[in-house]
Amino acid sequence: MKKVSELNLFRAFASRNYTLYFFGRAVSQFGTWMQRTAVVWVVYSMTHSAFLLGITIFAEQFPSFLCSIPGGVAADRYNRYTIIKITQITSMVQAVLLALLVITGHMQVWAILSLSVLLGIINAFDVPARQALINDVLASPDDLPNALSLSTATASLAQLLGPALSGIVLSAFGAGVCFLLNAASFGAVILSLLFMKLPAYLPKKTDKKIIADFAEGFTYLKNTPGIGLIVIMLAMVSLLVLPYNTVLPVFAKVVFKGDASTFGYINSFVGVGAVAGTIFLASRKPGTHLKKILFISTILMGLGLICFSQIRNFPAAMFFAAIAGYGSIAQFTISNILVQSDAAPAMRGRTMGILLMAIFGMMPLGSVLTGAVSEHIGAPATVLAQGITAVLIALLFIKFLTRTTPKPAGHL
Repeated sequence: MKKVSELNLFRAFASRNYTLYFFGRAVSQFGTWMQRTAVVWVVYSMTHSAFLLGITIFAEQFPSFLCSIPGGVAADRYNRYTIIKITQITSMVQAVLLALLVITGHMQVWAILSLSVLLGIINAFDVPARQALINDVLASPDDLPNALSLSTATASLAQLLGPALSGIVLSAFGAGVCFLLNAASFGAVILSLLFMKLPAYLPKKTDKKIIADFAEGFTYLKNTPGIGLIVIMLAMVSLLVLPYNTVLPVFAKVVFKGDASTFGYINSFVGVGAVAGTIFLASRKPGTHLKKILFISTILMGLGLICFSQIRNFPAAMFFAAIAGYGSIAQFTISNILVQSDAAPAMRGRTMGILLMAIFGMMPLGSVLTGAVSEHIGAPATVLAQGITAVLIALLFIKFLTRTTPKPAGHL
């Protein structure tokens, strides 16, 4: 039984290309979380404003919303392998520029926001291509749910350890070193891409204009409600619930009277739950009722946030932070699996672009909303409201998530 379980958990590693992809991304994700933690801590330390924390997250994510559909079109039209190499190099340059601002003593909020906007545009083209590339590097399409879960598990592990490591580096060496370490981490992805052995790219011939491809993605979603409803639910959760992380620095500094290390610990316990969630999803056998798991996970996320917002004992609060993290990770992971598994191959890049638009469009708006509301009613009351909202959203979609539905007509 144990061998069968281990086989289910790691079966995607049968593909050499996926193994390279996995370990390259794993290194890069650690750097990414170190930089994210350092950026929000620097902004909060400079301004002591929850509202500006929301603006900082908005600056990175909203450009991704604006460019995510063009990014999805590019992933369907052009060589995804080449797109990813370009985005990794430009992301490295962005991290180096952040480091130079800190090291030379020119760090200003407007400069952080400007570079965050640049990173958001880069991510709009990187993420659809990177997610769609997973299909190209797998030995068997049946391994897709396992591969996506394992890839998300690396991000969750990075979310667990990256912020804690960032807190240590911030305290000992400063934000500049965090940004330099992130810049170096992109080298791992570039190396993994260079060692992959992929079939020669054949340019796709199309007479359609880009705007026609753009519109076709939305038409496909309208005609494929099984995917469309997943995107709508993810959009609602991304706007009203997931931006709870906007005010985590307030919990660290004001509620728990801590410092950068405290902030790193809170993020890490959220990551503990996320890692547990992704390992659970990766070990599921093909045919698992993922929508039902999404329903339960959304309820758990809500309950975790409700309890976290009201408890002042730090160890107990961290337990519920982990519960919230467990539920939170399911939102993108399961949505990603369902969309990529059910979408027609020719539409996969665009459907991923729309899915990412639901996240990158709603989360930055939600971050601004969370920061603004927190300024008036406080961080604990804001997170309490977000937890209650998560439960209500799960109940709103209960029929869709708990019934068994056939594959969409567009699936190939």
